[in-house]
Amino acid sequence: MTDVISGKEGALLRIRELLNRSTDRALVGIVGKPGAGKSTLSAYLMEELKSSEVTVVPMDGYHLSNAVLQELGRADRKGAPDTFDVAGFASLLQRIRVEKSVDIYYPVFDRAIEESIAAQGVVTQETKVVIVEGNYLLHDTGGWEAIADLLDEIWFIDVDDEKRLERLIARHIAYGKSPEAAESWSRGSDEVNARTIDAGRSRAHAVITLD
Repeated sequence: MTDVISGKEGALLRIRELLNRSTDRALVGIVGKPGAGKSTLSAYLMEELKSSEVTVVPMDGYHLSNAVLQELGRADRKGAPDTFDVAGFASLLQRIRVEKSVDIYYPVFDRAIEESIAAQGVVTQETKVVIVEGNYLLHDTGGWEAIADLLDEIWFIDVDDEKRLERLIARHIAYGKSPEAAESWSRGSDEVNARTIDAGRSRAHAVITLD
């Protein structure tokens, strides 16, 4: 049976429990549809914990570059499962699990330029809990099936779809899309991806309810 985590306060309590355990480093995945609030939840947890023992590693750093997407003919559906370097992402998670005596750097996606910046983030030696944030942590094809086994827990964010779409459209507008283009992309390409993400919900260890 899938557990239920009640709100962001429940998520905070669970991370604190993991921090207080005397076991090895824990990797916790947070999955959700586009606009579900993955980054907002991660930012809340980091702000509340204020601990150097917790790090957020977003999957988005492994977006293929815009140039590569153009070459592959996939630029019009950027954000789909096959527009990421999943093998590179899996290798990073494997390193995080195993290499605990070194600092591990990873790329971070910059929405302002719609590209990833290499070695922008770091998992330090003192990190005890790694929050891994991304859409396809529960996807089961195309190489993504290797990801779930590299995580100790995976939480699926449950949120009202209309509220989620409103936030998503607003985010696209904030980063430069026209209102018409933002709505078209959110209800088009993003919703195709949302259905793919939702298919993995039953494989999550817990569902977290957010407003």
